[in-house]
Amino acid sequence: DVQLQALGEAWCRLGGSLRLSCAASGRTFSINSMGWFRQAPGKEREFVVASRWGGGTSYANSVKGRFSVSRDSAKNTVYLQMNSLKPEDTAVYYCSAVPGRPITSMLSSSQTYDYWGQGTLVTVSS
Repeated sequence: DVQLQALGEAWCRLGGSLRLSCAASGRTFSINSMGWFRQAPGKEREFVVASRWGGGTSYANSVKGRFSVSRDSAKNTVYLQMNSLKPEDTAVYYCSAVPGRPITSMLSSSQTYDYWGQGTLVTVSS
């Protein structure tokens, strides 16, 4: 199995920046794709970004140009850098991982992922 531990700052003002991290442990060698999703109060979980090792990264239109993802292979950690934050970015953010190489188009679906972090509440105030 794979365990995901998400950490990061929880609050900022409009226009601010936050960085979340997601550290993987366990059978990390099996992981080829990781994603970030978020769920705002009263809403369904939505796709934020997905990365396939060696295969590129895709972003939701709502965060494109403001969010970026990076990876530290030595630490088995993925980072989500969030800039120019807006109140509508307020949500619980989840990191996720899946072994193998799912079809690229499936990486934006939460159902594709087998492993999930515990979620980090991010609040952006106006």
